[in-house]
Amino acid sequence: MEYVKIKNADRIVKDCPYVVNNPKTYKGKWNQFFQNGNPICLELGMGRGDFIIEMARKYPNINFIGLEAVDSQMVPAVQHLRNEKLANLKLICGDAMEIDQIFQKEIDTIYLTFCDPWPKKHDDKKRFTHINYLKKYDKVFKKQKHIILKTDNKGFFAYSLETLSNYWYTFKRVSLDLHHDENPISNVMTNYEKQYFKEGRPIYYVDARFEE
Repeated sequence: MEYVKIKNADRIVKDCPYVVNNPKTYKGKWNQFFQNGNPICLELGMGRGDFIIEMARKYPNINFIGLEAVDSQMVPAVQHLRNEKLANLKLICGDAMEIDQIFQKEIDTIYLTFCDPWPKKHDDKKRFTHINYLKKYDKVFKKQKHIILKTDNKGFFAYSLETLSNYWYTFKRVSLDLHHDENPISNVMTNYEKQYFKEGRPIYYVDARFEE
């Protein structure tokens, strides 16, 4: 996926008080970092940050961390946060494959919201639901493994259901058209999701869990 490169994005992101520039320092210490014992939820590929920011606003008793590899993608989130005071939100610019170097058995839920589907078969190892990533997640989940995924890409969704199932996750909730489901759930939309909703495109959703 190609992104618009923003001038001085690295400096803009680094200077934001919500951004943790040395996240590996806090491995195993994130509850101390937040100064509370609240659950910690992590969004991988947070992009513009619409989802993670709104979740932090909506649930002040939960700690949220958004991780994004591309600094230019994070700039809109940084700009949105200039007038916010959210003690339960932090952002990280980094590679999702390194999350086991950042967290240690302290994440309650991982959100995968409209992450890059990497549709070409030879790119499957880059998908956040590839087995290599699922093994990484094992190292960061606190107790119960819990992944919530939303996407507009049918192929990626089908792939994810297969990989999660093969890894012994069970599905608490599956929707093939989230916004027209007969039993609606509380849902915070991403920037992409708002656009897709206007276009009438179906949103695929799964709440996957693995209890030891």
